[in-house]
Amino acid sequence: MTTMKKNMFPPGLVNNLQDVLSKKGANKNEQKKQKDDDSTETSTSSSTAGNENDSSKPVVLVTNSEGVDSLGLIYLVQALVGLGLYNVNVCAPHSDKSASGHSLTVLETITVTQAEIEGATAYEVTGTTVDCVSLALSGALFSWTKPLLVISGINRGSSCGHHMFHSGVIAGAREALISGVPSLSISLNWKREESQESDFKDAVAVSLPLINAALRDIEKGVFPKSCFLSIEIPTSPKANKGFKLTKQSMWRSTPCWQAVPANRNPSAPHFMGNQQSLGLQLAQLGRDASAAGAARRGTTPRNNEEVESIGAAKSDNKAKKYFRLEFLDKETEATDDELDFKALGNGFIAVMPVSVSLQLESDVQTAASSWISGVLSGGAEQ
Repeated sequence: MTTMKKNMFPPGLVNNLQDVLSKKGANKNEQKKQKDDDSTETSTSSSTAGNENDSSKPVVLVTNSEGVDSLGLIYLVQALVGLGLYNVNVCAPHSDKSASGHSLTVLETITVTQAEIEGATAYEVTGTTVDCVSLALSGALFSWTKPLLVISGINRGSSCGHHMFHSGVIAGAREALISGVPSLSISLNWKREESQESDFKDAVAVSLPLINAALRDIEKGVFPKSCFLSIEIPTSPKANKGFKLTKQSMWRSTPCWQAVPANRNPSAPHFMGNQQSLGLQLAQLGRDASAAGAARRGTTPRNNEEVESIGAAKSDNKAKKYFRLEFLDKETEATDDELDFKALGNGFIAVMPVSVSLQLESDVQTAASSWISGVLSGGAEQ
């Protein structure tokens, strides 16, 4: 004899549960249908987005060291997009990385976020300019394997003389050359008292003929190899006296380290109120405890470096000193008009071939000089 186990739930509750379950089943079916529709729509959108890049057009990669939102980069990208001749791609730092030199981010994870620049495929990266170029050329980020040209700039401030060694915009072009891709770096000789934002548009206008000539001759296979071109634009781009082939000078601005009083330094513990300082110290203790636990587990917390970078106070009694670096322009006498800073100061657009090696080989110098002279004497294409 089979016995039926008595239902222990009230009839009203059973009815409610059945009603909920039936509605849940209907919702699942509806959600599945909606998901299928969304997948189809996403697939269609992706296909459409992918078709926006005309594969018949050469790819140009633009980067800089001042950040993806800087005016020099924005105006340059807008001009290149407006020509309608190139697939313009951007991979630039999320924030200002000027004077970062040829530094790479290792043993840390960088973040890449899509940026909105009309007509271009753009990404911002929480790394250096060299990180951006290296990542872009690796094939891990973009669908293409190799651009026709990498342009680093247009940056605010010249990269003449010794500034080349710590310049981020120069490093971007150098990294491209190391990876076997022709490149240009472009800087505007910005003067705080004289320059204005519209000068970046003028700098783009005077750069375009040389950019177009470079792209044309890269496709023809006659662009100089084993070097990239550093282009320095004078403070008043519209009033420039023309292009001039130059060589690197020994010019440098004077580094000036200024001591900063602790009560004026935002990162100093004394600058904060007692409650805020105590809160940061407690937060740091919590992070230190987490770090110790993570170390025992064999892992490393990812945000320790970020915490230190904002100057969170540690609970120690060691005296701390604070300094800030500024560069001061200095007058330098030079009799050679072919030096980069001399030509720039005289109102010329200084164009200089730069090699990866410390000394530019004579054959590379000759080939680059011949190409630049030919382009400038024949008139760069507009």
